Amino acid sequence: MAAARLVSTLASPARGSVRRLRLCLVAAILAAWQALSMSGLLYQDVVPGLPAVVRGLYLLLAEGEFYANLWATAAEVLLAVLVGGAAGLACGMLLGANRWLERAFERYLYYLGPTPKIIFFPLMILWFGVGPASKVALGVLSCFFPVTLAVAAGMRRIPPILVRVGRSLRATPMQMATHIYLPAMREPVVNGLRLGFGVAVIGVLLAETKLSNKGLGYLVTQYYQRFDMPGMYALLITIFALAIAVNTAMNRLTGNRI
Repeated sequence: MAAARLVSTLASPARGSVRRLRLCLVAAILAAWQALSMSGLLYQDVVPGLPAVVRGLYLLLAEGEFYANLWATAAEVLLAVLVGGAAGLACGMLLGANRWLERAFERYLYYLGPTPKIIFFPLMILWFGVGPASKVALGVLSCFFPVTLAVAAGMRRIPPILVRVGRSLRATPMQMATHIYLPAMREPVVNGLRLGFGVAVIGVLLAETKLSNKGLGYLVTQYYQRFDMPGMYALLITIFALAIAVNTAMNRLTGNRI
C-alpha cells in the first residue's frame, strides 16, 4: 500500500505537467490561428478569426439542422462499426487460431488494409444504391481490416496454457471464444475497434460528401458551397471533439488514461 501511494504521489506531478503542456499547446494553436486570420496572407474569410468561429459554433449548436444530420451520421457509423467490427472479430479469431488460414489469407489483408476505401464507393453505390446503405457499406469495409488484423495479432499473444486448459475441459468453440480468447485479448480488441471506429467515421463522412442529402459530411459541403467559413470550421471542430470523446471512452475500456 505504501509503495502504491508513493507511485501515485510521484505520478501526480507528471500528470499535472502533461496537462499544462497540453493547455499550452492548445493556447499556442489558437494564438497562431488568430494571428494568421489577421495577417492578410490568405484571402479574406478563408481563415476567419476566433470570434467568428465561436459565433459560428453557437449558431451551429442552436440549429436543429445540425442534430438531424448528426443523428444520421451517428446511426450510419454505429451500424458500420457493429457489422464491420463483428466481421473483423470473427475473421481475426479464425486467422489467429489457424496457422493455415493465416498463411493463406493474412498477407492479402495487409495489402488491402492501407488501400483508400473511398475508391470502392462507386461499387457501393451500384450494389447498395445512393441511400444510407452505401455509406454504411463503405464504413463496414473501412472498419473490417484494422479490427481483423488487431484481433489476429492478439490471438497469437494468448498464453498457450489458457488454450490448453480450455481444450482439456472440452470447451466448445463458442465457450473458448467467450471465456478464454476475448478476456485474454481485451486490449487488442479494444484498440482494433478504436482504429476501426476512426476509419469508419472517415469512410462514412467521405461518402456523405460525395453523394448524400443528409449527414455531417453533407452539411460540411453545404457550408462550403455557401462559403460560410466560420460555420464550416465550427462544424469541423465539433466533429473533431465528438471523435475525441468517443475515442477516449473506448480507451478507458482498456484501463488507460490519456
